[in-house]
Parts: sequence; structure tokens; C-alpha cells
Amino acid sequence: MMLAGYRWIFDTPLMTEILILLSIFQRACGGGEIIYAINAGGDAHVDIHGVRYEKDPQPDDGVGISSDYGRQLTIQRVVAQDQILYQTELYHDSTFQYSIPIANDGEHVLVLKFCEVYFTSPSMKVFDVRINGIDVITDLDIYKEVGKGVAHDELIEFTVSKGKLLIAEAEVPFDGVVQLEFVKTDKDNPKVNAIYVKKGTKEDIEKLPEWPTTPDLEDEEYDLGDENEDVPTPPKTPSSAKLEKSKSRKPSGPKLADPYATTDTDTMLPILIAIGAFVPLLFCLCKL
Repeated sequence: MMLAGYRWIFDTPLMTEILILLSIFQRACGGGEIIYAINAGGDAHVDIHGVRYEKDPQPDDGVGISSDYGRQLTIQRVVAQDQILYQTELYHDSTFQYSIPIANDGEHVLVLKFCEVYFTSPSMKVFDVRINGIDVITDLDIYKEVGKGVAHDELIEFTVSKGKLLIAEAEVPFDGVVQLEFVKTDKDNPKVNAIYVKKGTKEDIEKLPEWPTTPDLEDEEYDLGDENEDVPTPPKTPSSAKLEKSKSRKPSGPKLADPYATTDTDTMLPILIAIGAFVPLLFCLCKL
């Protein structure tokens, strides 16, 4: 849970400028070309890395249902400028797909952006992702991965070579179009928030900051202090029901000293330095 205390950093102008500079440096060093980008269910947008997402044409073509329900949330793990990519989405009550043209051979990375903006527990929305008939993601449960209102990206590498598509250790004939399917299961509807394809490998992709997954949250130990003290209520997480079954938890270790606590030495040090600098000056003045 250490990252939770630093979430504010990702929404600061300084962090935005740092990410922009890193993106410029990465492109200058030969980063891959963006060959396709769609803000699913939303309008055109340019992110802090310079990726230009087009407005999603699917709703106008009668494919899927667009939603901006996520606008009422502040999306964690992403800077303010790019929250719109995770606040709008396209979903469908059946399997739906995007057709992505790939003109040239080579290595590519498909980036799928997701955010759970409605459900508050796992196993409520679960679906699969398939590319040209090959299952590349099975049983995707966004809430189980990161919780509600948190950005989550899935990166899928594939290679196009001489009329073949190589993906997920499979090889299938390729006619120049990636058929990206979001496959409905018996647990609600499939969805996607944004999509882009970049030439290169996963190393060429700007990653989201690390985030504790649901298993990490379940294993989190809370330091409740002295057993005689009142036990504070732990923060609500997807595993809060599990935590509430136990009335007390053993501390995970000795309490750490407060790094922000002020000591007498910390208070006196500037005064001693000032005195040390003033005495020689006073001595020189007296000699005059």
C-alpha cells in the first residue's frame, strides 16, 4: 500500500512535464511509429506522449454502445490530462470487434486500455479478447486486476511476416487486417476504453506506474499498534470483508520512526550554525 500515499504525484504538473520529456527522448531514440489509435466510445484526444487518438466511429456505425459514465470518477494511476481515455468506453451486449489495418511487416504492439467505472467487486464483469481467431486474453476481470476507478493497460505483441500473423505462439494466415474481438461471457458485457497499435516491442511502450493488485491487497498487513489500544478501521479494499472477519492482526514488525518528527537536534542545528558563522565576524569587527 506504499504507492497509495503517493497517488497525488501522478496528477501534478511536474509529473506531466517529466512524462512529456521522457516521451520526446524516447521518440528521438527511434521509438516505434503509432499506426492506429482510437479513443473507444469517445472523442479525439492527444495524450501526453503525443499519441493522437481518433474519435471512435463504431457508435455511428451502429456497433456497440458508447458511455462516458466514468467522467464522474477521478481515475487513479494516470495524469489528469489523459483521464478521458479511461473515462469513456465502448461496450456491447454481445461480442464486438475493431478492424485494424496493418500495412507493413514487422513487430507490433497492441495496447488495450481499460478501467472499471461501475462494479465494486470482482467476478461481475469478465470477458475475453481474441485476435484473428486466437485467444490472447481470457477471463479478463478489470476490478480483480486493479479495483474500481484505476487505469489498466494490456500489452499484446504480434508480428506480421510474409502473409502470416504470429501471435500468442500461434501462426495464422494474414490478409492485412487485425480483427480485434471483445468476447462476451456470462458475466456482463465486454468493453474497451482506448486502443492503439505501435510498431516495435513492449519495451517501446510507455507503461503505467506500478499498482498493487488484488492479491497484494489481500496479503497486506496492517500495523494496529498496541493490542490494548483501539483498533483503527482499515481502509476499504476489495478484500475488506475478509479483513473484517479477523478482530485483530499481529503487527508486521516494529514501528518505524516518524521521518517527519522534529527532534531537539534538528531544531538547534541551524542556530548553532548561525552562531558559528557570527562569532568570527564579530571578532573581526572588534579588531577594527
